[in-house]
Amino acid sequence: MPLFRGDHAMKPQPKWRKLGRRRITDDEPVPSLTQLCLLSLADNMKEMWVKDYADKYLDHYSFRHIMGPFNLLSGDLVEELTQLLCTRKQLSRAALHLLLVPQLRGLSLERCPGLVTSSLCAHISARCQALHRLSLSGAQQMPSKVLSDTLYCLPALRSLSLAGTPCDSAVIRTITLRCPLLHHLDVSQCHFLPPSALLLLGGFCPSSNCVSSSTSVSPLPLCSLFALDIGFGDSEMVAAYLLLSLPHLERVAMEGLSQAFLLIQNRHFALADEISTQEGLPRLEDVWKKRMSIQGSHAWSKRKKETEEDNDTLLDSDASESEDEAATCSYSLANDEHLTLHIRDVKAITCDCLVSLGCLCPNINSLSVIIQGENGGQFQASILATGLQPWSGQLWSLSVQHQGPLQDLLPALQVAGSSLVSLTLEGVRTHPRSPLLEIIRICTRLEELVICAEPPTTLANEVEDVVQRNERDLPSLPNLSSLTLNYSYEHSQMMPLICGSPSLKKVIRCLLTGSPLLEKLSLVSLPCPLNCILQRVLDFNNFSASANCVPKPLGRLQRLNLQRTNVKMKTVNNIMQRSKRLKYVDVSHCWQISQQEWSYCKKSSTVEVVWV
Repeated sequence: MPLFRGDHAMKPQPKWRKLGRRRITDDEPVPSLTQLCLLSLADNMKEMWVKDYADKYLDHYSFRHIMGPFNLLSGDLVEELTQLLCTRKQLSRAALHLLLVPQLRGLSLERCPGLVTSSLCAHISARCQALHRLSLSGAQQMPSKVLSDTLYCLPALRSLSLAGTPCDSAVIRTITLRCPLLHHLDVSQCHFLPPSALLLLGGFCPSSNCVSSSTSVSPLPLCSLFALDIGFGDSEMVAAYLLLSLPHLERVAMEGLSQAFLLIQNRHFALADEISTQEGLPRLEDVWKKRMSIQGSHAWSKRKKETEEDNDTLLDSDASESEDEAATCSYSLANDEHLTLHIRDVKAITCDCLVSLGCLCPNINSLSVIIQGENGGQFQASILATGLQPWSGQLWSLSVQHQGPLQDLLPALQVAGSSLVSLTLEGVRTHPRSPLLEIIRICTRLEELVICAEPPTTLANEVEDVVQRNERDLPSLPNLSSLTLNYSYEHSQMMPLICGSPSLKKVIRCLLTGSPLLEKLSLVSLPCPLNCILQRVLDFNNFSASANCVPKPLGRLQRLNLQRTNVKMKTVNNIMQRSKRLKYVDVSHCWQISQQEWSYCKKSSTVEVVWV
């Protein structure tokens, strides 16, 4: 069958010659044989299999299954090849038809949502019924009925992402009835989805969403649930019901989550009586008692197991007596102990619920907090520092949205910073003396640092010589692999206000020279002359190279974003020469770079360079 065999005249030129000219440095990992084979497949798909299929079969036939060379690959390799084509922007409709094989276990199309059509979903439901992971995020043109029909045929799903799709109550009903093994669900930004529809996930059947009188709904074994920015409704009560009815939940992001934690901790269950009566749900207090009873039973079973491990043998009579006392022990535990949720990752909560969250969820290791209001921001920031105390030493990821000064967050970072691996600060206001160096000294274990700030409104009045007196005492982040330092800007402005802050320049220098493992770097609209800073870092790179200091600064960069800065093309070329792993550079709106310089760089380099 000539389906995947092109004519001999259309044989493509081998791509390995181009790869062979590329020099691999000592510090660059050598691609594995599997990776090289997948790269070769990606290079040849368009001119061989995809072309043959598109010309002869794509719009002429509708195959339930396609027998070809990709059926011989394992599902993991097909998934890796699909992601490689997505990353290189080479995935097409014809290529997807060929890669939808029965052994495929994971399919993510969030990078190319335009390819997700009703016809493609029909192929997915027919060919890939053993899928474990599916992401259709961003597919806004998909009708709700098509989503329901597709999910109806995928009972093996463990992870599903429908963020930004027209997901509605009918889709949630299908998920609840047809995907009993689902552990992860993301329905954020689904604006047609009312919060009450999510009650089905916890085994509740609201009167407005009831499937049928004879159908029993069981709660899904969800470990992760994301449902931010969805439709309108009583989100606080829905969140409270789901927190109590999903015992395996570890990661959660929902509207009304802060109020739900306060409601459960303070046992204000009467506030939910209106929605329970309106939707025909059990009383929230009864749901809480059931969860406490289950917790008591688990605690008794754990104690019994520990007792059995301590004793070599147990008498039959003692064992039977213990079983008879199980209900009594469970009841006493449910009344004596407070409720403990197994949640470890919470997103989009406010400071006022941190005390309740600390009592209910002692095992938190990832937290995203919103500090509301500018006037009371400093007071709430102090509440944040107090609220983080229960997780001091165990919190590895922290994200804070704060419209106030950056220094307001220092007390909170002093509490949790020693264990942080990831830190994100959004919307903070800065000035020439913002305490960025103190943050670096506190959070020494960071691997990811993201700061999205408002630019300073005043010019720097510091003296460069005074700031540089203790240059040798600069802190460093030796484990940092991703750095984002983005300042907001007005689209009408061609360039940001250059305040010339020596402190900011000092911070950037110490981050770039003291983070040899840096792979992703984003410095956008910086209010300081970035070009001279990068030149100084490269000079330090030269010094370290002459001293045989390995690894070198900027030597492992893979992605570089320098939008709206005064960087020059000569400096960018020097970085590309030093960073052999560099794949992507964005120098959009860099006013020191001309179109002629960009065109020459784009033609002479294998790195993808973006400029507008």
